[in-house]
Amino acid sequence: MIGQRDRSRRSLFIAGDIERFIPDDHILKRVDRVLDLSWLHEAVQGYYCTDNGRPGIDPEVAVRLMLAGFFQGIVHDRKLMREAQVNIAIRWFAGYELDEALPDHSTLSRIRARWGADTFQAIFRKTVQGCIDAGLVSGETVHVDATLIRADVSWESIVTRHAEDVFRENRDDDDDVSADPPKRRGRPRTRGKKPKKVSLTDPEATMATSSRGHYLEPTYKQHTTVDDRAGVVIDVDLTTGEINEGTKLIETIERVACMTGKPIKRITADKGYAHAVNYGELEQRGIDAVIPPQRDSHYGKGEVSIKRFKYDGLHRRVVCPGGKELTRTSRGKNGWIYASKRSDCRSCRLCRRCVPPSAERRTILIVDGYEALVRARRRKARGWDDHTRHVYNRHRHLVEGIHGEAKEQHGLRRAVRRGLENVAIQVYLTAAVINLKRLAMASLGPIRRCVFIIDRVARDMHQAVLSFGRRYLFSLDEWYSTA
Repeated sequence: MIGQRDRSRRSLFIAGDIERFIPDDHILKRVDRVLDLSWLHEAVQGYYCTDNGRPGIDPEVAVRLMLAGFFQGIVHDRKLMREAQVNIAIRWFAGYELDEALPDHSTLSRIRARWGADTFQAIFRKTVQGCIDAGLVSGETVHVDATLIRADVSWESIVTRHAEDVFRENRDDDDDVSADPPKRRGRPRTRGKKPKKVSLTDPEATMATSSRGHYLEPTYKQHTTVDDRAGVVIDVDLTTGEINEGTKLIETIERVACMTGKPIKRITADKGYAHAVNYGELEQRGIDAVIPPQRDSHYGKGEVSIKRFKYDGLHRRVVCPGGKELTRTSRGKNGWIYASKRSDCRSCRLCRRCVPPSAERRTILIVDGYEALVRARRRKARGWDDHTRHVYNRHRHLVEGIHGEAKEQHGLRRAVRRGLENVAIQVYLTAAVINLKRLAMASLGPIRRCVFIIDRVARDMHQAVLSFGRRYLFSLDEWYSTA
């Protein structure tokens, strides 16, 4: 028998709490059990006037609205408030009844500008502390990686700017314009400085790329540290896209050790962090560095590699492949420069292969931490043991999986707002949402947790099968149409 329902009838009154209309397994309902923002009122009290002005929106309500949007991948305030008009779960999570008026979307923008990035960083750290209290963080093995975030600018806003023009425009009036620039030490520059591309709408975003085969884009760079036990994000930092991630490793592990209160025993990272100074610093701190070293670089084709030079770290001696000792000449930015004698290079049979055509002798740079770098190369050449390979494989699916989760599910593939501080707020809120999901999962019992995981895996497999079927049928249709 076919059913029929009268859609013209409307209920004037609804008895009961709005909570009963939200499923128990809804993400906002599970997060509400573990989210604690009782400290927020006192933390932001200094940003408001106590005896003047109209009452503002409750700070906890504002944060709950932002978090609710990030949980569903809604990062734009206008879209969030439109969704909150009809979404019962968002209204309940933020504390609004069905007949209450929601705040305007501009209220959230003003709150972010008033609080600044430090307040949202404190919200993220509170989620980390909650995961630590729940036993989800061990602090012994951490995984570090960086990812690029596309800036919210258009290609039309990118212009070419020369460094000399910038210095000339920003010169003070008291400076003597006719004065000669300071002389540059070292060999004179044969090529001019490459012009730098910047965005006029977001000057803090810099041009960078994740691979050599991809073009440069205006980006920011997020530096992420994930704990090995449950995949909790224990530290995030945001810089411009051109910053090398390897230069941020030491200060990252210092923040992590301060946050967890435990010494780090093992750290994993990719080849972008394989700097000699990092190997040396980690070795001094007693941290096992599971970082694959990069290949040694060559100045030219067929040149004798620096690995053929024997370095004695105890006596600080360098011996070339021809058996001649090099002299330590000067201190560079990252280490000591060793140079051979011209007479030794002229009489050496490896001179044409070793010395560049534009030089008369061979010079090499022994960077800081070179001994630790050599030991890391030897360890990798001999082969990592099973435990080390297992830890590095976990690095791939944990920290890189966090980046994929943040970009695919929570809208971090592209920045929503402009400026380093505004993008940092988006990064902190995304990391807090990811930690709250881990914390909400841990609050479930072991049986309910297994049922939830099995159900989620089943849904993912169902979606994968449907996606494969659609692609297969589309390929068949395309083949029949072209046959």
